Amino acid sequence: MNNKNETDFSYYLHRFFNEHLDAHRRVSIHTVESYSWTFALLLEFFQAKMHLPPQKVAIHHISKDTVLEFLSWLEQERGNSLSTRNQRLTVIRSFFRYLQTQRPEYMWLASSVLSIKGSKVPKPAMNYLSHDGIKLLLEQPDLSTMAGRRDMVLLSLLYDTAARVSEIIYVKAGDLMLSNPSSIRLTGKGQKTRLVPLMTQSVKHLKKYLSDMDLQGSEHSSDYLFVNRSHQPLTRGGVAYILKKYCDQVRQIHPEQMPDRFSPHCLRHSKAMHLLQAGNNLIYIRDILGHVDVSTTEIYAKADPEMKRHALEKAYQEITPSLPDWTADLKILSWLQTYKKRRNSDVKY
Repeated sequence: MNNKNETDFSYYLHRFFNEHLDAHRRVSIHTVESYSWTFALLLEFFQAKMHLPPQKVAIHHISKDTVLEFLSWLEQERGNSLSTRNQRLTVIRSFFRYLQTQRPEYMWLASSVLSIKGSKVPKPAMNYLSHDGIKLLLEQPDLSTMAGRRDMVLLSLLYDTAARVSEIIYVKAGDLMLSNPSSIRLTGKGQKTRLVPLMTQSVKHLKKYLSDMDLQGSEHSSDYLFVNRSHQPLTRGGVAYILKKYCDQVRQIHPEQMPDRFSPHCLRHSKAMHLLQAGNNLIYIRDILGHVDVSTTEIYAKADPEMKRHALEKAYQEITPSLPDWTADLKILSWLQTYKKRRNSDVKY
């Protein structure tokens, strides 16, 4: 029994991934990667702080106190944000919800872990680039090199399609439809796919890129579009590194065009804002972004103060002409003066 208890964490973690997440919930590969990384960090924490090697970690070691210590370790020693901390907590809570159904004797332990609350995260300002900022960014890669051409196509496609990084890194050559009308197939959250139209300039760059990378032809349809030097798909960290390099270059020449912090997701924000500013319907923008509910897309309408100002000005212009100018009506002025005198005479002291 003791031996079983020493290995129960690895046993149920294996079942959690292979039976619960994969077979039962059918989560996406992106979710599996995120969950895997959380438990890898948890095991690293036990090794570093508890001197417990991964194979020795048992479920009874993962108490409410140790989870709280782990979350503090993420913030203080790994420099994780409150948002990332909350994501890791969500994964651990998900595991313990599953464990409750498999091992009732751990009900109290699971309940104590599930009682941990996420930290309140202040809502950050939405960072996005102007059209000029996007143009400057896409001018930075050195197109005389293969890596530079890859980076330019990668960044322009991230912006053009408003794709999530997790979607773009798994795009394959077969997901591109470059005949007119051109589009790209993206696989988002919950393994849901959507077709996003491609602009003419993007199609031109993609055709040249496919030729350069020898990705033309049906035999290459399952090959990833963007790979690193080891011919493996780019990671989210790899994309963030590429973007940071060119953002730093833009800051050197036009610092006013580049926010201090700019992530790959901000390219998605930039495209959504530009679509909205161009007068596109929120429903259309929702479909491009792959949002389930249009209320999620409404954040872009709320984030642009200039659009709010225009809306107020338009409303004022539409309403004002219909209001009568009562100061020009002598009868009304005369009545008001008489009413004022009458009110004064009624006042009792």
